[in-house]
Amino acid sequence: MLEIRNKLKMRRAAYALKIGGALRLAFEQRQKSRLRARLESGEEVGLVLPRGEILRGGDLLSASDGRIIEVIAQPEPLLHVECATPAALTRAAYHLGNRHVPVEVGDGYLRLAPDHVLQQMLRGLGASLREIEAPFEPEAGAYGGGHRHDEMGRGGRIHDSHRDHDHDHAHDNDHGHPHEP
Repeated sequence: MLEIRNKLKMRRAAYALKIGGALRLAFEQRQKSRLRARLESGEEVGLVLPRGEILRGGDLLSASDGRIIEVIAQPEPLLHVECATPAALTRAAYHLGNRHVPVEVGDGYLRLAPDHVLQQMLRGLGASLREIEAPFEPEAGAYGGGHRHDEMGRGGRIHDSHRDHDHDHAHDNDHGHPHEP
């Protein structure tokens, strides 16, 4: 089995690199530091990356045989959120962030993993929602890193590794704990 232990610190366009394979992964898989997967060619690979490393579409990986492998963000079911005004979209983003939900922020939209409770909340805030299939590239967080908790299923939560602290993960709008550095 081909091993992948390193993520290159450059994008594909940075140099004329020969890409020796493609690894198509959904966001949930791209968060794992240990994973068995298959290249698009069908070849089995084992990811053994440093903990906390999140792979993004377009990232380049170095394989044990010297090949450069490109990560492709696999399209997956998502909830596409739009609002009538920038203030309403900001309010929706605030409430999602208050629940530590991974969210992709785009020009005039938000995207997140489907969740019926969050759908109700967003509709209550006046958002219009569509189910789509697209690559998911949520924000990495204010400090760029972090680790994921899976107790909420697909959506999970991302906490910053520099400020993580023990607390009850059953959040609502009134956290009861500070998030200042």
